[in-house]
Amino acid sequence: MSKNLSYIASAHATRGTKRLLNMQSFGLGLAIFSMFFGAGNLIFPLALGQFAGDKTLSAIAGLILTAVLMPIAGVIAMVLFEGNYSQFFGRLGKIPGLLLALTVISLLGPLGSTPRCIALSYATFHAISPGLSSLAFSALSCEIIFFCAVRKNRLLALLGWGLTPLLLGLLGIIIVMGLISAPAASTSASSHLALCLHGLREGYNTMDLLAAFFFSSVILNLLRSKLGEEELQNGTHLRTAYQASVIGALLLALVYVGFSYLAAFHGQDLATHSKESLLALLITKIAGPYAGIVVSITVGLACLTTAIALISAYADFMHREILKEKVSYELILAASLLVTMWVSTFEFGGIAAFLGPVLQICYPGLIALTMLNIAHRLHGFMPIKRMVLGTFLLSTIIYTLNS
Repeated sequence: MSKNLSYIASAHATRGTKRLLNMQSFGLGLAIFSMFFGAGNLIFPLALGQFAGDKTLSAIAGLILTAVLMPIAGVIAMVLFEGNYSQFFGRLGKIPGLLLALTVISLLGPLGSTPRCIALSYATFHAISPGLSSLAFSALSCEIIFFCAVRKNRLLALLGWGLTPLLLGLLGIIIVMGLISAPAASTSASSHLALCLHGLREGYNTMDLLAAFFFSSVILNLLRSKLGEEELQNGTHLRTAYQASVIGALLLALVYVGFSYLAAFHGQDLATHSKESLLALLITKIAGPYAGIVVSITVGLACLTTAIALISAYADFMHREILKEKVSYELILAASLLVTMWVSTFEFGGIAAFLGPVLQICYPGLIALTMLNIAHRLHGFMPIKRMVLGTFLLSTIIYTLNS
């Protein structure tokens, strides 16, 4: 009898553990989506759909390759390295690896993606309140980001179970309303192949592969703090990270498809000189002028959640890898946000003009680094330095010839 009771108790405990792990995977999947889904993820799918028209599906195929599959491959690669970006980039050599890692995280942090999130949020709120000061808005945004990012232990709960469900709900409402009232898509003169390649390049601008390298460390550290010693010993945290990555990827792909088709159907008669204003114009057309507040909330949430994750990863990297914990995380975070606030005043277009050429050159090399590191961990494939360097050189030559 006691053996039966022990067996039943054990079975209940196992099922309880599985349910807990499933909840962990789902919550982490929401957090991964929220971390990745920021300024570029809102704007570039819309611009892509407006450009591709009736051939949007071909363009989406290219976008999903570089903006969904490659970032998830980046997460998987980093999970295989246990989130250790020193080892991941260090396969290129200690100094080259550190310099490349510093360049990537700086582009994600105060020099690129983080201020771009604030700039897009400002552009959306400015459409509703034209008298809004860019500097005042940036300062307030950075204060909010600091308050959230300084509490790193609560980041998963904040992103996964707090802001993300509301964000997904708002995005879902926008997509459903637009598709229900969708007219015929405009006709594109470009070929399917040309549009697929265009979508592939637009995927670079989301910068999600770059983010994957550093988000993975945050994700694994959060999982280690949530799971017990037994789960860590048997690799449960790695399986949970893989499952969460799939959930995050599916959510990203669904939103990209929805937003691209919204612009394909509704965007042909929207004349705009800036990509950042496209979302507000599109929602006004679909839902009327009072929907501006919905747009503002959606953009604000998407940009806020991504900015929190990006600046946290940057400050953590500087704290551990560059300054060797000699300067406090909080001080680094504050200094990083001061730079972020300044860069954000160049607005979305100015930041995008700087980032575009850099990403066109760097992205192919980072893709090569990701795939070679996966091959190394899974199959013991060793060559890397010449292949990655050759890819960087080739992409530089191609960009120079095309510019």
